[in-house]
Amino acid sequence: MTTTLLYALTGIGLFSLGLHALIVQSHLLHKLLAINVMSCGVFLVLASLAARTPEGSVDPVPHAMVITGIVVAVAATALGLAILLRIHALTGKVRLPDANDQLDD
Repeated sequence: MTTTLLYALTGIGLFSLGLHALIVQSHLLHKLLAINVMSCGVFLVLASLAARTPEGSVDPVPHAMVITGIVVAVAATALGLAILLRIHALTGKVRLPDANDQLDD
């Protein structure tokens, strides 16, 4: 098994773990962290599967996309945390209602 394949499989595993947590968790902060884990998996797959030339150099475009994606992910996380704090200030809760919870009219 090559290191490229190992990194790609690790990225797929991270994405799957984040997707599972995104579906299962009801706490909004856990969902935000799950989205960050998913993005790390995507970044790892993009960086590991960058095309290599016969001389051994790596295509810089996927790496530039990963760096740009990290900047966007940090900004989106900051926005998500600000929205989470606002939801907590307005409702006092940071969990999504379960299917068994009664809706208040």
